[in-house]
Amino acid sequence: MKLLTDKGNNFSLKALIASQLSGIDLQLQHVESTAIVVPYLKRNILPVLEIEPGEFLFSSNAIARYILSLGGKDSDDIRVTSWLEWEATELQAVLSSYLPVLYGGGKVDGQRLQSCLTKLNSALNGSQFIVQEQSAVDICVFAALYPLYAKNSSCFENYPNLNSWFSKLSVDPAFSASVARVTGGQGSEALKASILARPIINPLPSPGATMKNEETTGGEETSVREFSKEELQRDKDTFQNGRESAPKPLPRKHPILPQQGLKNILITSALPYVNNIPHLGNIVGCVLSADVFSRFCRLRNYNVLYICGTDEYGTATETKALEEGLTPQQICDKYFKLHDQVYQWFNIDFDFFGRTTTEQQTKIAQDIFWGLHKGEHLLPETVEQLKCEKCNRYLADRFVEGTCPLCNFDDARGDQCDKCGKLINATELKNPRCKICNSTPLIKSSDHLFLNLPRLESKLQTFLDSSFAAGDWTSNAKLITSSWIRDGLKPRCITRDLQWGTPVPLEPYTSKVFYVWFDAPIGYPSITANYTSEWEQWWKNPEQVQLYNFMAKDNVPFHSVVFPCSLLGSGEDWTLVNHLIATEYLNYEDSKFSKSRGIGVFGHHAQETGIPADIWRFYLLYIRPESQDSSFNWSDFVLKNNSELLNNLGNFINRGLMFLEKNFGGIVQEMKLEPEDCNLVAAVGQELKQFVSQLEKVKIKDSLRCILNISRLGNQHIQATKPWVLVKGSPEEKARAGTVTSLCINISCLLSVMLQPYMPDTSRTIQEQLNAPAEVNVLTGEFICRLEPGHKIGTPKPLFAKVEPAQAEELRKKYAGKQEEVQPQKQSPTLADPAPKAAPATEVNPAEVEMIVKWRVPWFGLIHSQNLLFGPMCL
Repeated sequence: MKLLTDKGNNFSLKALIASQLSGIDLQLQHVESTAIVVPYLKRNILPVLEIEPGEFLFSSNAIARYILSLGGKDSDDIRVTSWLEWEATELQAVLSSYLPVLYGGGKVDGQRLQSCLTKLNSALNGSQFIVQEQSAVDICVFAALYPLYAKNSSCFENYPNLNSWFSKLSVDPAFSASVARVTGGQGSEALKASILARPIINPLPSPGATMKNEETTGGEETSVREFSKEELQRDKDTFQNGRESAPKPLPRKHPILPQQGLKNILITSALPYVNNIPHLGNIVGCVLSADVFSRFCRLRNYNVLYICGTDEYGTATETKALEEGLTPQQICDKYFKLHDQVYQWFNIDFDFFGRTTTEQQTKIAQDIFWGLHKGEHLLPETVEQLKCEKCNRYLADRFVEGTCPLCNFDDARGDQCDKCGKLINATELKNPRCKICNSTPLIKSSDHLFLNLPRLESKLQTFLDSSFAAGDWTSNAKLITSSWIRDGLKPRCITRDLQWGTPVPLEPYTSKVFYVWFDAPIGYPSITANYTSEWEQWWKNPEQVQLYNFMAKDNVPFHSVVFPCSLLGSGEDWTLVNHLIATEYLNYEDSKFSKSRGIGVFGHHAQETGIPADIWRFYLLYIRPESQDSSFNWSDFVLKNNSELLNNLGNFINRGLMFLEKNFGGIVQEMKLEPEDCNLVAAVGQELKQFVSQLEKVKIKDSLRCILNISRLGNQHIQATKPWVLVKGSPEEKARAGTVTSLCINISCLLSVMLQPYMPDTSRTIQEQLNAPAEVNVLTGEFICRLEPGHKIGTPKPLFAKVEPAQAEELRKKYAGKQEEVQPQKQSPTLADPAPKAAPATEVNPAEVEMIVKWRVPWFGLIHSQNLLFGPMCL
């Protein structure tokens, strides 16, 4: 085999290290950086592995894995594939723009690189390699990062885990020999020519400069590819004539039911737990992401139902009830209202927002239970639990305290020790005591029912194979699910010795309730049943309905393993998840959100700032943790608002509207498109197609960039054509100014539609200023002229306000302190198209319901190990 590469190409390290580790002989042949060595490729890609004459591999990661496989060194661990995908799409994209500046001279912006390095540093915490054992991931990431190290050997000193990993690999014989072969002992100088010769991978436009007057561009330049004559003519014809054949928006009438001939989309977001107020990470990970997708689907004229609600059973509710001196029902009523208010303020457009403490929840959960019982998928088991004889109840782990069996801390909780941080079982505590009455509980045996997951594993695997292949599952969702299956499923307890929950209908278990991890996902169909009596048309209709689940990654096992097994074992033909969209975690500044410590912005805080909800939506979606953890940062919040919104998007739309009003009486002019206009039409059309394609795959953050690219292209066109000069010239020149401006007005109209999923209030405002008809609100993937000559616009006004750094600093300090108690506000204004609401909560006398205690696996804080999550016993 022969490796063809230019001199000093650090990506050739991947193949060379792999050959050293696997003992495969590899011939090295240097070619010019511009050489096209694969005859059927239109551009040069290096390095290239020539396996045999005429047979090539030209992905450096694929080359490394192929060579490792020849030596029996490749791993089939799905995490290897996931990490290599990240290295190719995220890390290489960042380095492709960072390294040329580092090696060629100039000021580097390390913000995106820092995010990548932080991810690697976290992955290497307590681990010698990125994926347990040395693999292609270590080779490929090392090769990608080597130019940084060659330029500055202390570049990783702020990332101790990464620094240790890199240092150890650097002295490994296979790695050091390969480095010597690529650099020839010349260090970073040997790499410079190759780095500077490479194209940039998927560059993201930089933020624009501050707008000073009408002539500013409002942003950095966005590159545009060359279009063929056929493409230009096609896009011109579509723009000029496409309106006649464009579809009209479908009406949204409740109740929404599946329809023959339409694409029927059922969307759920993870049910937020009712005992607290959601923080920004909760919001973007679940309800906001699902809201963006549901709004997009409506723009595509899909038949969409978006369902959510509060998850109300569990120990956390009872803990909160004890803290506040209320009953669990009163806590649910109080926090249901708070959640509803937060989501209304954030413009989350549910079709129905319900709750799990309903008769429908009981009926459907018990029906599923009977199906599992009839199918013999339940196992009786006896387990040991702590029981307080004085309180006469079994104690949830959160209601037991004692001495930690590991570090002897005398105030450890029944589920975790706050001093050593170790997870423990309540029965392992030394000197246990009941948190309610302080008496000593005893270990007692109790009979429970377990869901026989091993018996359902083959059905689950068949379902997952099909869903993975046909659906859009995020990489982390596939990874987490596959790891559960690989480790082997175990029976899981589905009953509890409690009162606050859905009652078990089978003797002798009727004094017990269902375990919340079994019960809570059933909230999706039960909430739908509270929305419409014909709920089964959505939930028992897998041939017609596509189900999308949105959540943070900690919720994945419930939705991909546990809930599907419950439905598969029930004996009915349920709609199962087709697409599982899981985010990574959103952190706050340099820490994590914490209600107890008062760290971070929570839902009601965002409203208190006076900053509009759309600005919060935009920033959260801009930094949405799609493939890696991200952080909310106040300085970056200011930067994105002032550069991307104010100076780029807002500047483009406002300058066009103002210019048309001032110089043409607000009347759209005849558009005689010149070649440069046709290029702009084609470029906008290309971004629009990319936008639609990305959102169809639920790539929400990437799609947002397409909107900003279009406004940046519009600003560049205005700057290049200078309509403010043309309008003062001859009649022909003034007509030309009218063409440029009217074309940009139509781009603004398109942007108003594309913005609707992300910034609905801003979208509405733009359309009011454009006086755009409702029929524009359809996305076909084609850029067409919606506002034709003679159309009269409305009154232009600025869209966005500047956020001063000093204001952000005040907010940073304000929300770093202890949070105060929040009471429900007056009812927020309803949405323009209100959906039916859940029935109002009834008043409950505090003495009416006894304070009851119940264990529950936290819905938003589960542990990724099955054994730690539920354990072999019901505790």
